[in-house]
Amino acid sequence: MSVRDLLVLGSASAVPTKARNHNGYLLRWDGHGLLFDPGEGTQRQMARAGAAANDVTWICVTHFHGDHCLGVPGIVQRIARDGVEHPVDAAFPASGRTYWERLRHASAFRDTEVIRERPVSGERMALDTGDAPFSLVARRLSHPVEAYGYRLEEPNGVTMLPGRLAERGVRGPLVRELQEHGRVTAPDGRTVTLEECSTRRPGQKVAFVMDTRLCGGVGELADGVDMLIIESTFLDEDAALAAEYGHLTAGQAGRVAKEGGVRHLVLTHFSERYRPEDEHRFRDEAAAVFGGEVSLVHDLDRIPLPPRRAAKPRPPQ
Repeated sequence: MSVRDLLVLGSASAVPTKARNHNGYLLRWDGHGLLFDPGEGTQRQMARAGAAANDVTWICVTHFHGDHCLGVPGIVQRIARDGVEHPVDAAFPASGRTYWERLRHASAFRDTEVIRERPVSGERMALDTGDAPFSLVARRLSHPVEAYGYRLEEPNGVTMLPGRLAERGVRGPLVRELQEHGRVTAPDGRTVTLEECSTRRPGQKVAFVMDTRLCGGVGELADGVDMLIIESTFLDEDAALAAEYGHLTAGQAGRVAKEGGVRHLVLTHFSERYRPEDEHRFRDEAAAVFGGEVSLVHDLDRIPLPPRRAAKPRPPQ
């Protein structure tokens, strides 16, 4: 059975607290595992969450501030120690290659050849995902150091309509032929097209937006996604601090979700300046402008992707 969900391994910002570990997010997608921003302690958090190094197929680093990357050495060495055999692609800002190399080889260990580096550069870059059931794009953001957000998209598909197939006498191997070639000759000699016997099935989309001010890249990443995982480091009363240090407020995250037509807004990356009793204010400020589902995460939360959007019906032909 395929799984599509988000495992929250850490949700603090620069300074971890007793309740919140440094960043770490494992997006599980049909047997693939995209590990975003592994901060310090990610390896242990994965063990607590029931995730293994073998689950990781991508490591995606948004930028090289410590709370977003100090867990890389442990993850890389655990991949080697556990004998992970499949390739693990590692995306990171090309401008930070020196930091990547230091993290990648932070101490002596018996390395393996499974990690494939995918440095990203420019305003927008599509990453090669091979035969994975999704595409992955990195988009430049606005932070004091070069930073990128990531957007995962499943291709649009179709859902077959048994009633229309039966009406046209298409069954058995002919159904597969219709799916693969878009048209087929029915037993009575008629040409039947895929459009006649299916509805459009929108692909699911997820965006991951960490440290950034409001900028064009934020809106582009968030546009139309089913789930937006986004930093909300500050409350709105500290918007000036957020702008100065290159971060978002909870209210800004809510506005991004509203303007982008997001379905599920996931707030994370909370500053240690706020008390536990202030937590509800982050959700309240986002929900004041965004009417969809809002999750304020805690470490080890598991958040499933929303159900698929309704298929778009084609008129009978």
